[in-house]
Amino acid sequence: MLKAYDEQLRTDAETPGAVSVTRHGPLRLINFDGGRGFISYQDLGGADAVGIEALVAAAVAHFEADRAIEEVEWKTRGHDVAPGLHETLLRHGFEPEEPESIMIGEARLLAVDVPLPEGITLRSITTEEDVRAAGIMQDGVFGSATSEGRLGDVVRRIAAGECEMWVAEADGEIVSAGRIDPVAGTQFAGIWGGATLPEWRGQGIYRALTAARARTAIARGKRYIHSDSTEFSRPILERSGLVKVGTTTPYVRRFG
Repeated sequence: MLKAYDEQLRTDAETPGAVSVTRHGPLRLINFDGGRGFISYQDLGGADAVGIEALVAAAVAHFEADRAIEEVEWKTRGHDVAPGLHETLLRHGFEPEEPESIMIGEARLLAVDVPLPEGITLRSITTEEDVRAAGIMQDGVFGSATSEGRLGDVVRRIAAGECEMWVAEADGEIVSAGRIDPVAGTQFAGIWGGATLPEWRGQGIYRALTAARARTAIARGKRYIHSDSTEFSRPILERSGLVKVGTTTPYVRRFG
């Protein structure tokens, strides 16, 4: 599973919607709308600590030269051979966020019937108004702010059929939301952004939302689901048969 993850879900799979991709050695330096940069790679080419220092310095210089960039994420994986990477990223101004579990499993294990609490309905959303409302709810749960560029990118990708966003509602209020991204050219679809309001947790809503997204993946010919999961969602996915194959930690550097 981890081998398939490395081969199919890194580099190109992480760049849908990219404005530009610049290669520097093993790195892909990616620009997205909304002033976002992202650094991806399948591996670091066997670089030692000195080589990694040079790669990080080059990546920072690349994005510093672009005044449109507001923040950059370097996505690390716990199973990578990367001597000194953590310390090097810190020296260059990156800050680690919370580690997440890399979860992988068969979509059919998630695509089950889940009873919903009375008054809860599920639907996929397509309009900018709905996507914005879902984003506001997710921001409240995660304690972050989604940029206009990122929201616009999600709306564009939904319209192009590249992904779907599902929500659970109670009396017209979005109480849970998450996205499903089929990965072109692979057997995988990713589930992203899963968030549920605290007062609605523990009632099967997130699991039902995940089941709906898994059915979408199967309908699009995908066999496997992958997710970078928080400690809230990891146990739910484990109970459905997904397996933790590793960890990932985003390191973020802000400019300006």
